[in-house]
Amino acid sequence: QVQFVESGGGLVQPGGSLRLSCAASGFTFSNVAMSWYRQGPGKEREFVAGINNDGANTNYADSVKGRFTIARDNAKNTAYLQMNSLKPEDTAVYYCYTVRGGFGYWGQGTQVTVSS
Repeated sequence: QVQFVESGGGLVQPGGSLRLSCAASGFTFSNVAMSWYRQGPGKEREFVAGINNDGANTNYADSVKGRFTIARDNAKNTAYLQMNSLKPEDTAVYYCYTVRGGFGYWGQGTQVTVSS
């Protein structure tokens, strides 16, 4: 059973940083690519960043490029999203996501609020 437990969200001032974690279980983590998505208030869910199974390749939405970094530790079955220089428009619920066996799996989400 694929499960994700996300953590690390919270309230941060503009310009601040947060690191999100996504702990995975129920499958062979090192076999799958991982992604982060977000859904802001009144907005559709959007792609933020992705990383392939061994961490060698990453890609980012233009809106976060140069500020966010996706990483993974396959020994710990965990994916990360380091978020720097946060802006109010980054306020959203952040989700980790993977596709396995043709099915998509979402985490429960973690709230990130950027406000002074």
